[in-house]
Amino acid sequence: MGLNELLARFAVRATTVLVVEVPGHWDARMELEQQLLRRGWRPARTPADADVLAVCGTPGPELAELVDRLWEQLPGPRVRADITSSSAVASALDDAAALLLDTDHHRADARERPQRPEISEDPDHGGMDHGGHDGMDHGGMDHKGSGHGGMEHEEPDHGDMDHGGHGGMDHRDPEHEEPDHGDMDHGGHGGMDHGGHGGMDHGGHGGMDHGGHGGMDMAPEGIPLAEGGEDRDGLEMDVLHLPLGPVLPFWPAGLVLRCSLQGDVVVDADASVVDGGSDDEDDGAGAGGPSSGPAPAAVVRCDRVVALLALAGADDAAAGARRARDALLHGDRGAARDAAERLHRTIRRSRLLRWSLRGVLPLAPSDLEQHGLPRRCLGDAHDRLLVRVERIRTEAGGAEPVPVEDAAVPWAVLPELVTGLELASVRLAVASLDLEPHPAVQEVGRG
Repeated sequence: MGLNELLARFAVRATTVLVVEVPGHWDARMELEQQLLRRGWRPARTPADADVLAVCGTPGPELAELVDRLWEQLPGPRVRADITSSSAVASALDDAAALLLDTDHHRADARERPQRPEISEDPDHGGMDHGGHDGMDHGGMDHKGSGHGGMEHEEPDHGDMDHGGHGGMDHRDPEHEEPDHGDMDHGGHGGMDHGGHGGMDHGGHGGMDHGGHGGMDMAPEGIPLAEGGEDRDGLEMDVLHLPLGPVLPFWPAGLVLRCSLQGDVVVDADASVVDGGSDDEDDGAGAGGPSSGPAPAAVVRCDRVVALLALAGADDAAAGARRARDALLHGDRGAARDAAERLHRTIRRSRLLRWSLRGVLPLAPSDLEQHGLPRRCLGDAHDRLLVRVERIRTEAGGAEPVPVEDAAVPWAVLPELVTGLELASVRLAVASLDLEPHPAVQEVGRG
């Protein structure tokens, strides 16, 4: 075994996987998480961190386009694993591990993947290179010391000359015999007339506005720039538009929350959902459709507790919630009861969680009435976490649960709920709510 192969085998043991859950394929995603733990693989937070892109389910047209864009962002060596069901997870990861060791495959992928297009010259700039003026032709003149190519200044000593702007200096005569330049300003070439350039002003390129390319609306790599907007004090402030989802760790599958930010505060938001399957599915359970309909309620509650704890940085507690979820999913009541008891004790005693979640999206009775929310949403994120864990503990213990209204939080009210929150707390707020299932999953549930 060569050194390269040996290093590659060690690298595969630390593989990172970016998980994409097609709405409704919760069982494949949960099985994938279990398999990653057994292999010692880790979930990736961003495409740049990932070695493997694992797609749980067959996405519809809208989500498929997003997945392709994610795939383009993965650095090589990279592998894509398409997982159609929970039973296919193990074999898909085995194939991914084998492909990660296939050097020929990665060489071919590197040759075939589309390269980033070179930035074309703006036709309005006439091919001029504005990086230091090196590429600009000033009619053979040598501006030694000013970076302008051919116009030669013979003065060995500029004395107290201020090179901060070239203010008012006229270069129509290429021979400068004056021994004393006085207080001339040379920095930026403001107002400098270069003869053969027809009076073109190169003070920061004079009349040509190249700051941000003359007001041109630029969106590098598709990332929108900030716009002006009025803040709460009536003053103008930059507004940045930031979409959250649909592919984020510990985020509801299929949800896209588009936030408008002033500073770090959400001043406006809009929620939408991406498709959960193809249009040609017959009964909602075929290719592209949800794999097994809505998940059991207790499993969903545990899964949302996992997300909230992980986002709050309580990794040990999140692992305990994950054990309770997996035990409930596989019908192991004894293990589920023990895990739920430990989880309940951990959360009740954790000062860190109390400090992290207190004050996140507090909802008063008037807020519940205004938005039509169930009673269990009362309080802040920590209160809602305790309500969930108490119910999980009761259900895992086999006792008759206390009657609780089962109404879910509609996705449509999310924009109103997150408006006014700081960006850092938005994901915690969303994870603390019992959102209704994705519309595609609801259709299957009714069928």
